[in-house]
Amino acid sequence: MGLPFRDIVSPEELGWDALADRTLAVDAYNAIYQFLATIRQADGQPFADPNGAVTSHLMGVFYRTTSLLAEGVRPIWVFDGKPPDLKAGTLRARFRAKEKAATEWKEALAAGDLETARRKAAATSRLTRTMAEEVMELLRALGVPSVQAPSEGEAQAAVMAARGQVWAAASEDYDSLLFGAPRLVRGLAARGHRGTTPRAQVIDRDRLLATLGVSSEELILIGVVVGTDFNDGAKGFGPKRALKLAQEHLGWEASLRKAGLDPEEIAPVAELFRHPEVTEVEALTFAPPNAKSVGEILVVRHGFSEERVASALARVQRRPFRPSATAEPKGRQTLLDTFEGPSP
Repeated sequence: MGLPFRDIVSPEELGWDALADRTLAVDAYNAIYQFLATIRQADGQPFADPNGAVTSHLMGVFYRTTSLLAEGVRPIWVFDGKPPDLKAGTLRARFRAKEKAATEWKEALAAGDLETARRKAAATSRLTRTMAEEVMELLRALGVPSVQAPSEGEAQAAVMAARGQVWAAASEDYDSLLFGAPRLVRGLAARGHRGTTPRAQVIDRDRLLATLGVSSEELILIGVVVGTDFNDGAKGFGPKRALKLAQEHLGWEASLRKAGLDPEEIAPVAELFRHPEVTEVEALTFAPPNAKSVGEILVVRHGFSEERVASALARVQRRPFRPSATAEPKGRQTLLDTFEGPSP
């Protein structure tokens, strides 16, 4: 679902050259679900190989990763593990929504309404463990590290950023900010849009807190009052009203009670954001792509265009290769400290 923070967050827009040589911890499931939803045929069917195996996820990850590497951006893909028990209600709701969308997709196809069919089909996307493992195999062939989180990949990415192992977490959802990510990068999907000058969006958490006039705890308060994947929000509270409540600085319990929420029921949700289940990550490095292995996965196994795969790899190989640890160089200024505005 993701937090509806758009109305209270103002990200900085940056050209891709400003992110060159930066390492990002990418929320893998967040990105792959987008690929499965959007990389589809006119009737809503996902792309598949000659044997009928879905390939939309591989297409998305391959072209997204090679585009980023060609720009000098280093993505480390972080995969979900077992979801927290608190997420069970959200997962059940999502399953019911997918079932309903599947029925509506078939009805739209029968009626010849391809526009509705494609929209409904996007809501039926399912990411299996086999798909995730196949993506990890492709990333290894590309020389790109991946991390298996014990639970929420978004939390793992946020903690890696907070520990300085990567420069930022990358996700289209704002939840990373509640998990403590010092920076959140959004808009990776903008790469490759023709006829535009796509930019990344970067949210600096400390600057956000200062702008909103709230503390880290109060940012979590805003989230749980609005509603997260782990709890239902307070009735009648959107992000702006929740922000106004937090800005009253009444304290945690008093604020929750004023919103009509039980502090005891919210306590485990807040604890999940304060101390998420994550794993220790050793230093990770990048390697040059193994063209033969990539070709075996995409061209031989799944029938991708050999020419297009080779072209994407060539763009990566044209950029000087630097094996890189995940930690940021010490003493380096942050990007937002040195950035004064969008480049022309």
